[in-house]
Amino acid sequence: MRTNAQVRPLICLPTYNERENLAAMLDAVLAAQPEFHVLVIDDDSPDGTGEIADARAEADPRIHVLHREGKEGLGKAYIAGFRWALAQRNDGAPYTHVFEMDADFSHDPRYLAPMLQACTEGGADLCVGSRYVPGGGTSGWPWHRQLLSRGGGAYARMVLGLPVRDPTAGFICLSRIVLERLDLGALATRGYGFQIELKYRALAAGFRVVEVPIVFVERVRGESKMNGKIAAEALVQVLMLRVRG
Repeated sequence: MRTNAQVRPLICLPTYNERENLAAMLDAVLAAQPEFHVLVIDDDSPDGTGEIADARAEADPRIHVLHREGKEGLGKAYIAGFRWALAQRNDGAPYTHVFEMDADFSHDPRYLAPMLQACTEGGADLCVGSRYVPGGGTSGWPWHRQLLSRGGGAYARMVLGLPVRDPTAGFICLSRIVLERLDLGALATRGYGFQIELKYRALAAGFRVVEVPIVFVERVRGESKMNGKIAAEALVQVLMLRVRG
């Protein structure tokens, strides 16, 4: 898919110790979508991920790097990326769409085109790459990961009344207007619960959210950042969102 001259997408790619994946991921993304830009948001990775990102950015004007001083959580990384996207320009024009995407190949770059199309041609303000709509799924997950994902999604839908089938999904395309109108400072969740809060606030603000099917693949290299503490935080934050309305 070649993007329209007026469509300028940016991928926010948070990293922490992704040395084994980053270079290959950048190659795959830019091969699939040569007109996209990528912002690597590195949380001071001790394995040298940030240095790899810097070298790639020096060699390719489509790649940018945002260094943060330490590991503050996925939510904070994305908020920093969103603010960067709103402040920066691509060839003198603003970025029109911003993606959230994992750096470990769990999210396949081939889905970038249909997700962007859902926003540019399908009228969506926010498109979710969904594992739990027809045509979607997961590959390589153990049973307990399946249970955690499906259970967490069902819990969020029940407590918050979310119509989204995959509220914990982390592969997302947002139109610029969503980021401009949401109060980014009010997004309080630091970990993976951030994905639920972002969708909840977008829907509460009246934005149109759609889902397109993806197959989520378990990472091959590196270590997953998901743990019990992050899952527990998400459960608590869902209740807090409900209480605050």
